[in-house]
Amino acid sequence: MGRLQNKIALVTGGNRGIGEAIVLRLAEEGAHVAINYYSDEHEEQAKEVKNKVETLGRKAFTVRADVGKKSEVDQMFEMIEAELGEVQILVNNAGVAPFETFLELTEELWDQTFDTNVKGMFFTSQLAAKKMLQKKYGKIINILSTASLMVTSPVIPHYQASKAAGHMLTKGMAIELGKFNINVNAVGPSTIDTDMCTDFLSSPGMREKEIEANPMKRLGTAKQIGDAVIFLASEEAQQINGHLLMVDGGLTVKAAQPDDHLNH
Repeated sequence: MGRLQNKIALVTGGNRGIGEAIVLRLAEEGAHVAINYYSDEHEEQAKEVKNKVETLGRKAFTVRADVGKKSEVDQMFEMIEAELGEVQILVNNAGVAPFETFLELTEELWDQTFDTNVKGMFFTSQLAAKKMLQKKYGKIINILSTASLMVTSPVIPHYQASKAAGHMLTKGMAIELGKFNINVNAVGPSTIDTDMCTDFLSSPGMREKEIEANPMKRLGTAKQIGDAVIFLASEEAQQINGHLLMVDGGLTVKAAQPDDHLNH
């Protein structure tokens, strides 16, 4: 505990699911946390997370912004600096994954996905990095996916493309920013049982199929992603840069074959 004492962190999409878990783990380790949320309908969720952080004895600040719009990102950082101070740990967690087949995919859905998953990561990271390099310190952690490395579903080609782009952006930033003592890394979850996956996992037999496909025979948890973020944000990971840490139970190293092959 206390590995991030009095650090200032920003978690985009921090109002629910994986984002909330990351916020709470940061607070448990001593950080003060800015909780970004996308729209008015998410404001109450963000406030509830803020209350949980304050219960842990840390400062929290909720801020509404569409990370895919530079003007809103600029304003968000100004508000955070005024309330908490300059961001030292940035967690790019905001993301969307609307299901659609390649042949039915529209320009609007493609743009929506890339605006949030890639452009949003670029805007927040560039602005944070410009501040971090002045202090020669910073941690940028991008929440990616198993889809950064492999085709995980036939109905999210746009999402997979965006997460692969996020992976390469992570590497590019790491090479450029490392000399300023800024670590840039990523975390790659497999299917996590959060409200974002509720509809998907409630499809007949889908939860069982996801569990069976994973070498660990279980789904991951949001807290496990938070734990990985804490490690990458800590001084224990000070020489780790440009790395995608898979928190997937070994899914991305498993051959696409029936498990019964392993028994013969």
